[in-house]
Amino acid sequence: MRKIETVEELTALYPEPVPLALKKVATRLTPLYRQWIEGSRFCILSTAGPLGVHGSPRGDDGPVMRVRDERTILMPDWRGNNRLDALRDIVEDGRVALLFLVPGSTTTVRVNGRAVLTDDEALRGSFARGTTLPATVIVIEIAEVYIQCAKALLRSGLWGRDDRDSVPTTGQILAEMTDGENGGAAYDAEYERNARPRMW
Repeated sequence: MRKIETVEELTALYPEPVPLALKKVATRLTPLYRQWIEGSRFCILSTAGPLGVHGSPRGDDGPVMRVRDERTILMPDWRGNNRLDALRDIVEDGRVALLFLVPGSTTTVRVNGRAVLTDDEALRGSFARGTTLPATVIVIEIAEVYIQCAKALLRSGLWGRDDRDSVPTTGQILAEMTDGENGGAAYDAEYERNARPRMW
């Protein structure tokens, strides 16, 4: 297998970027980009740090991000598995990339920037769910925001199919990884009911 080792070798294999792919990039939230992000309940948060790179799914029952201003967006860090991969990366590196999705739309929106974590009490309190507060809030300074070509979602037919029966379940994977000590059919059957009280 031949390895491509220089940017010059890479760009020689592709035509010039489509002009609109460059014109659609903004360095702040325009009104329509703001509307799009505020309409998204799900995104992938990608980070980089000394231990490598991480992609973390993030979702909420309303906007997954709060827009503070045209250059800043906020994300509460709700309960998860406490691995803290992305949060460690943010503390140690700060570079982030986000991919926002909206069910039914073949458009995706990308944000690249830098993030910091805060445990500011007032800011955490502004995201309160009853008596539950996020442990931290991710504050993201936007470097660029742009829509992504829809071809990947069109090719995959993502919103028009249900392929879950073709892949193993979480319970099956956990059982494989723990030699049957954890996971299994009972885990799958009970997960959603057990998770509901611990969403926030």
